[in-house]
Amino acid sequence: MSIKFVAESKLPTPMGVFRMVGFEDTETGKEHVALVYGDVAGDTPVLARMHSECLTGDALFSLRCDCGFQLQEALKRIAEQGAGVLLYLRQEGRGIGLLNKIRAYNLQDGGCDTVEANEKLGFAADMRDYSMCQPMLEHLGVKSVNLMTNNPRKVDALARYGVNVSEREPLQVGKNRYNEHYLETKMGKLGHMMTEVHFKPDA
Repeated sequence: MSIKFVAESKLPTPMGVFRMVGFEDTETGKEHVALVYGDVAGDTPVLARMHSECLTGDALFSLRCDCGFQLQEALKRIAEQGAGVLLYLRQEGRGIGLLNKIRAYNLQDGGCDTVEANEKLGFAADMRDYSMCQPMLEHLGVKSVNLMTNNPRKVDALARYGVNVSEREPLQVGKNRYNEHYLETKMGKLGHMMTEVHFKPDA
């Protein structure tokens, strides 16, 4: 994995002012970003999230998933704690890309769940790669993380690449009537550790 630091700047957000640190994978040309709040270097575990790009959820306010809600909640928790890092990884649609994601959405409109749609398109259920996380965190001086995720596979993947995950913190937000089946699939087929996923409208 050839990850190189490119540039950094301040990024003011509604949650606080972060440092935005840009990296490039020189093998694939993909660009990734770390959003850093406070002092994260050292041996103390740092609150962290590895967030894969979701244009539809993060930028277009889609209710089909929980990604945008998780992104905002993670940044909020980091700012409230006073230190932490969010790695924004450019691997749309669990690694299948934006246009294939739209194709998968079309199959879901016809009754497939997210796993079935990916498989019908010839992809695995989850194509994401986390090998870039270790060199990015190393550049930031982060040696251990308290990882915000519901996905135990993400914890295992980071450990394989040499990232010490001290604790896993649940990040269950954004449940609504449009993503109920999506959340059920994440829990039932992908092993995500969540509690109640059924949407109950307010009385």
